[in-house]
Amino acid sequence: MADLKSTFLKVYSDLKSELLQDPSFEFTDDSREWVERMLNYNVPGGKLNRGLSVIDSYKLLKEGKELSEEELFLASALGWCVEWLQAYFLVLDDIMDNSHTRRGQPCWFRLPKVGLIAVNDGILLRNHIGRILRKHFRGKPYYVDLLDLFNEVEFQTASGQMIDLITTLEGEKDLSKYSLSKHRRIVQYKTAYYSFYLPVACALLMSGENLENHIDVKNILVDMGIYFQVQDDYLDCFGAPETIGKIGTDIEDFKCSWLVVKALEVCNEDQKKALYENYGKPDPSNVANVKALYNELNLEGVFADFESKSYEKLITSIEAHPSKPVQAVLKSFLAKIYKRQK
Repeated sequence: MADLKSTFLKVYSDLKSELLQDPSFEFTDDSREWVERMLNYNVPGGKLNRGLSVIDSYKLLKEGKELSEEELFLASALGWCVEWLQAYFLVLDDIMDNSHTRRGQPCWFRLPKVGLIAVNDGILLRNHIGRILRKHFRGKPYYVDLLDLFNEVEFQTASGQMIDLITTLEGEKDLSKYSLSKHRRIVQYKTAYYSFYLPVACALLMSGENLENHIDVKNILVDMGIYFQVQDDYLDCFGAPETIGKIGTDIEDFKCSWLVVKALEVCNEDQKKALYENYGKPDPSNVANVKALYNELNLEGVFADFESKSYEKLITSIEAHPSKPVQAVLKSFLAKIYKRQK
């Protein structure tokens, strides 16, 4: 795995060099330096799970056959396109959420001299994906399908972000708008498509598959993405900041988190009143009151129950799939996230 990661990071350097020499733009020293610093700060710093998943999935679809150098490079390049898409979303998301830290360091827009230039950097990150695809996949029979896939997933993610943002409008804090179905819709569109479906869809296209024939795979991966986000909501409150790499702010930010939706489902009138009075307020005492209420309602136990039931349901759906290589891809995804701590 460490070996695969170093190969993957080498491909990042290659793609970055190509982008910094892109013939469609005359770079100055300043602009080249800016783009390089921006890329290094935002693209390779995460866990790289989404990108590496493209390579893992492609290998499993090839049923253990040794990948050629070209196949490994192309799968890595697609993996990086997913990471570039993620970087684009995160740079802009942090501005919208007015966040302070990301991956254990200050958000890009918080750096001196960056500020709102970060908006344009986000647009550049999105455009880099098209440049990479054009350079390396233009001659492939699945080139148009790849472009279509990235456009589709970007649209779904931006639409999910919109539902999330308009649900938490300032001055209109109304917990009664929050429900499990609203939570599911936000997560499905904002997270599941790009984090779970996109890497596998890239691998399927590279393997010569038609995505129209794999709607069931998409549905399983969306369910997995929802399970993953519920874990994320849980860790935002109950995870250790030094383990998860950020300080959770869902309570202060009035997020439509799975925890608050569950709390609303099971609490009595007094507890509901306390939740309405304290949720979405930045004061640490309000946050502490919400966390105390979560403990009172045993949301850790409720989550543990949800986790085991989700796992069983996912395994059953995966094992019903007719293709063993596709089953292997889906099981490998599930193994990476089941009972994760960060």
